[in-house]
Amino acid sequence: MKRQIWQLIIICVALFTVMPIMAQTQQGVSADVIAEYPEPNVNPLVPDTNLLYDRIYRRVNNPLVIHDAPAGNISNNFGVGYNFVTLNGNAQGDWAQIRNDQWISATGLTDEVTLSRYAGVRLPEDGLPYTMAWTLRHLRPSAVAGGEQSENNPFLYRYTRVSIYETVEIDGYNWYQVGVDQWIHQFNVAKIVPIERPADVNTDKWVSVDLYEQVLIAYEGTTPVFSTMISSGLPEWSTNEGTFNVYLRRERTTMSGAYNQPDFYYLEEVPWTMFYDGDIALHGTYWHDGFGYRQSHGCVNLSITDAHWLYQWSSDVRDFSVEDSPDLAVHVYSSGEYE
Repeated sequence: MKRQIWQLIIICVALFTVMPIMAQTQQGVSADVIAEYPEPNVNPLVPDTNLLYDRIYRRVNNPLVIHDAPAGNISNNFGVGYNFVTLNGNAQGDWAQIRNDQWISATGLTDEVTLSRYAGVRLPEDGLPYTMAWTLRHLRPSAVAGGEQSENNPFLYRYTRVSIYETVEIDGYNWYQVGVDQWIHQFNVAKIVPIERPADVNTDKWVSVDLYEQVLIAYEGTTPVFSTMISSGLPEWSTNEGTFNVYLRRERTTMSGAYNQPDFYYLEEVPWTMFYDGDIALHGTYWHDGFGYRQSHGCVNLSITDAHWLYQWSSDVRDFSVEDSPDLAVHVYSSGEYE
């Protein structure tokens, strides 16, 4: 009799253990639904090789000392920092030219900088049936929400575009279904979440920047037409929230800050720059490929491909025939709170 009771207890315990797993495998939409819409219906930008490689970018590991000629007089000394220069192709021995009368020692230069080929997507006019997201790291989705990565699921490279078919909350965090028996934790994706047009946006074309998702969306009126991942300011130099307007455009500009401080930086020829909040700008980025994560001193970093698209798309916003006509409106906000 005792043996039968213990067998019943073991069976009950096993059922209680298996039932949550069975319930999880039944979560989400069906395979048939996913088969009807297997991937996001978007049109990704194609990186232009000529645009990406029209400059020779180098990082300076040694103190950045500029001379007026090879081994000539020192015209500027920026010291050690996060320093990048663009070379014009001229060299004399161990000296490299960066401007007509500016030379630096080539001994402290890195090899050519590896440029990001990441690019955002044009969105369909009628919208997306499911929220689109990018994966933020290499991973294999879990077979169940809340589970470990599954070797049975496909390997997804960072920046893979996925559709979110269903959302399940476990222990206070969202898990997203991105395929049949494929689930990803919310921290591993950046989502496109369109918002209503804010009342203080004063241009037909405008952009939203979600600091939580690290995602920018471009709108025409109330219609989202383009989206991409960005990199905003690190906690020490957080990007300000609010609604702004672009007030200055530069196809190329030098950016520098924190002089004589440990975080000093000097970046030559930052491409496709649009200043909107003091020294804070939307601009292209050749020195990192960390989109989807905070990286900057406050600016909104974009890939070169995305920055060029945004610069050209918004070039007709300001009406120069009208006095005080505003340029592109930029609405910066947070849809969540970083942990």
